[in-house]
Amino acid sequence: MAVGIFDSGLGGLTVLDAAQKRLPDVDFLYYGDNDRAPYGVRDAEDVYQLTKSAVEDMWDKGCDLVILACNTASAAALRRMQEGGLPQGKRVLGVFVPLIEALTERQWGDNSPPREVATKHVALFATPATVASRAFQRELAFRAIGVDVEAQACGGVVDAIEDGDLILAEALVRSHVDALKRKMPHPQAAILGCTHYPLMEQTFQAALGPDVKVFSQGNLVADSLADYLTRHPGMQGNGADGYFTTGDPGRVSDRATQFLRREITFQAA
Repeated sequence: MAVGIFDSGLGGLTVLDAAQKRLPDVDFLYYGDNDRAPYGVRDAEDVYQLTKSAVEDMWDKGCDLVILACNTASAAALRRMQEGGLPQGKRVLGVFVPLIEALTERQWGDNSPPREVATKHVALFATPATVASRAFQRELAFRAIGVDVEAQACGGVVDAIEDGDLILAEALVRSHVDALKRKMPHPQAAILGCTHYPLMEQTFQAALGPDVKVFSQGNLVADSLADYLTRHPGMQGNGADGYFTTGDPGRVSDRATQFLRREITFQAA
């Protein structure tokens, strides 16, 4: 049994990489639905059905705990899966909460009422589906009041990253940051609300300027997972690492190796 990391494509590798460095003794199974990526342009029902199918496949492969390392899936599927009832002994977690806890400087499990926080103006960069869901704003409202969130749907960025066209991805990021700053000229913080975007973190930071604190999910989710496994050691398991894809294993392996700068070999899901 291994901890599962799910993403629509390659973006979740940023979470996997951070988790493997933070938890070297934990085995991870990565599952990318590359054949149907990107999820960010799909409607909520489609994302839910695809996510549910992939997670069930990961359960069948021995994962009792699955992290939805995909903001679109977390926005459209996580709450619905949890409220619909999970099989006994199975857990599904998302990537929004660790990010919001960091932004609002809350410790895990702090369920006190929403309160004023220092950061008042937040830029959210995410896929069109995540922006449309308003899931980030909903989760933030449980923890903080008085925060102005300006969301920018970053069309095309995930496609460019998945295609390996980082020059196009950088150009699109700069364009989306310019569009955001026309609506919110002086954000105090920026949320990279897609696990593909850490690959472009330096471009986001350069376009936003040095005074904007950029929150990226990899390390935050890894730290949150470490805390969770400390409290639930039975979810850790002792399986073997594995990489699965619904896409072409050779092509996905090449892209993954390029992104993480170490050899990654996928097999067909």
